[in-house]
Amino acid sequence: MPLSAPPPMLAAIDLGSNSFRLELARIDEHRIEPVDRLREPVRLAGGLSKDKRLDGDSQARGLAALARFGERLRGLDARAVRAVGTNTLRVARNAADFLRRGEAVLGYPIEVIAGREEARLIWVGVTHLLPKGTEPRMVVDIGGGSTEFVVGHGFAEPHLMESIYMGCVGWSKRFFQDDELSRSNFRSAELAARRELQVIEKAVRKSGWREAVGSSGTARAISLALIAIGVTDGTITAEGMESLRAALIDAGAVSALALPGLKPDRLQVLPGGLAIMIAIFRELAVDSMLPANGGLCDGLIHDQIARYGFAKHHDRRETTISHLMSLYHVDTVQAARVEQTALGLFGALGELAGERADALGLALAHAARLHEIGLVIAHNGYHKHSAYIVEQGDMPGFTSMEQALLASLVLGQTGKLPKVEGRLRERAEWGTLLCLRLAVLIHRSRGDATSVPLELLATPKRFVLDVDRQWLESNPLTDYALVGEADEWKKVGITFEISARDAPVLARGAR
Repeated sequence: MPLSAPPPMLAAIDLGSNSFRLELARIDEHRIEPVDRLREPVRLAGGLSKDKRLDGDSQARGLAALARFGERLRGLDARAVRAVGTNTLRVARNAADFLRRGEAVLGYPIEVIAGREEARLIWVGVTHLLPKGTEPRMVVDIGGGSTEFVVGHGFAEPHLMESIYMGCVGWSKRFFQDDELSRSNFRSAELAARRELQVIEKAVRKSGWREAVGSSGTARAISLALIAIGVTDGTITAEGMESLRAALIDAGAVSALALPGLKPDRLQVLPGGLAIMIAIFRELAVDSMLPANGGLCDGLIHDQIARYGFAKHHDRRETTISHLMSLYHVDTVQAARVEQTALGLFGALGELAGERADALGLALAHAARLHEIGLVIAHNGYHKHSAYIVEQGDMPGFTSMEQALLASLVLGQTGKLPKVEGRLRERAEWGTLLCLRLAVLIHRSRGDATSVPLELLATPKRFVLDVDRQWLESNPLTDYALVGEADEWKKVGITFEISARDAPVLARGAR
């Protein structure tokens, strides 16, 4: 179920642990044309305390950057903008408060993505800006708070995605906070990084990669620094980094560094990033690495295009849904029945859903396809098992909020409604759940009822289900269940009524 036609301009925002980035691109069916790029050195991870809370200064820097981004984005369609937070916002205990304030000044929603989803998006961004190549490659992205490793071939889906909790800002703060660039500080930083890498070392070595690419600001900074000291042409090598480390130790302090081509904010986090890169070369047996221009923002742009259904792109979410259906042996015929009826009813929510109609309709379709995956565990409470799988599993292509909404719909498909209170935020989401519940209820017998005579009406105050009286009389179990459904909605303060008609009506067709 592709979304409607894409806006002519798309924007991607990366709320990274070191920098916040904004990329604007003009889109047509044949090309992506970059329009503008902005970078703000926020150093969010530098404001993370030992108890994992963002301090006031780092939040102020972040909010100021988002306010400037918001001014640049003013007037863009809400569908055109995708903003994501990465590692620091994954771990900060007060991230929710910062995100709430950030959305207010930016003017658009902000999602927090999981480490592996970040890795996948980086891969998409990097591979689309590199030659296709003939050898499997490893992409390494040393960010401010985490480092991502992705291995794949060409433009295909990567077969290894890992995220490690170490980054240039955190490592610089931890091992070089006193401004001292000493041999012992570097040794401690490198050993700590190698210890972190041991959990993925075997998997990466066995992945079969032949070419290494560095996609982050850290990789580009190291490349520029190697050129500045005259040891390589920009190719990152173990020998070159040893020379660079020696030059940094000779400087003695971060404040004394002077490397042409590197901005002051990048110099501040270069020691930590260099220590991590040296550890990566040693633990993963890397001989050389080339810096790449692509990254998370580029991946977000390509992923947005895929979500709009362009022929040359593919929405990764659809692949994820199909994989889960296959993995958990979903009855595809039953899932299709439920999806068709649910989407037919969903047409009534048009005005109520507003700008979210596309997103909610897609969530409903996905929930219908996955609502029975928990049957592979047990029939009793299967909806709870289904919701747990959806909520806790890796779901490439989905943001954390999309995954949470999907899990809430699957959990609320049957049974008591109070269990999803606090999980659904607005009336349109409750209406979407109602469409799923009614479809599941109507097709409980698993019969081939392709044109059920019913129609859902939605107003700001109530939902009304129009049903053919004759059909109700011939389906007494469904009639009884619908009466109970109306009582259940009262428990969450929502009016749902059944209206029986003598003249039959047909459910609207699936979208």
